[in-house]
Amino acid sequence: MFDIVSEIKKLKKEKDLSILAHYYEDGAIQDIADYVGDSFYLSKMGQQTPTKNILLAGVVFMAESVKILNPEKTVLVPDMNASCSLVKGAPYQKYLDWRLAHADAVCVTYINSSAEVKSISDAIITSSNAAEIVSAIPADRRILFGPDQHLGRWLSKKLNREFILWPGACEVHVLFNAKKLFQLTQQHPDAVVIAHPECDESVLQYATVIGSTSRLLDEVTNNKTTKKFIVATETGIFHQMKKNRPDAELIQAPVLDEACACNDCPYMKMNSLEKIHQALLTFKPEVKLDENLRLKAFISLDRMMKITSGQKVTWPEKFTAPL
Repeated sequence: MFDIVSEIKKLKKEKDLSILAHYYEDGAIQDIADYVGDSFYLSKMGQQTPTKNILLAGVVFMAESVKILNPEKTVLVPDMNASCSLVKGAPYQKYLDWRLAHADAVCVTYINSSAEVKSISDAIITSSNAAEIVSAIPADRRILFGPDQHLGRWLSKKLNREFILWPGACEVHVLFNAKKLFQLTQQHPDAVVIAHPECDESVLQYATVIGSTSRLLDEVTNNKTTKKFIVATETGIFHQMKKNRPDAELIQAPVLDEACACNDCPYMKMNSLEKIHQALLTFKPEVKLDENLRLKAFISLDRMMKITSGQKVTWPEKFTAPL
């Protein structure tokens, strides 16, 4: 009888390959991965894994980031169509025009962006390290922040820094409904509300803990004072939360339309064990980047990696249009 999990494990070993999976993937995919985490963790593991080949089960911009940082490695994805609403909402030419209109500002770009957009950014951030990156920027410099306006607005208030925001949003996180969340908190007054900063501030106002997927997982894992959590982020994280705290009750934060599965990222859920198996058999789809583009995008990602490892960086005084 064909056992797809055993076959994937066998192919991984034969082909000197590691699987990196995001928390928003289905539980079955997380369970066969060598490394499971948020986008920052996966970027780091892409650099640290000793294997020559990598399959990233997430969305394509994450695999692009791994390729930018590791040009010598073959980077595969299960489905090249696994995009992101933030990537789609920040097309290169419009982002470039925005940059040029504020050429003296430091451009901080969320990792949920294309390689092309990364190539015209000064530093990349994730929700895990955003505060650390922004804090490394001189206080007298203006900051452009994109493409997620909700993450940017939350960060601006947290750090008391003025941001010029790109008007983008995650199509999953913006659907959480503040009114219904308030009603849910009234039904469960003993629950701790935890939320991802991509949510609208009307939702975040009810959260006790706001942070990246890894931060939310840490809260559920380590907060032993409660056994009930209302969770405002993508449903995939529930898999690890349940493994770490089987005694806890996890309640998904409500969206406006109760009839839809809007808490699921449609792009993350495009991946499957069958597609992973096929990718390992064929070594396709492979993420490939023009070397000139990769080198330009590397600069902003490398600043992120350097700052988070305690190194000092320099910031360009002014942005000029790429040749």
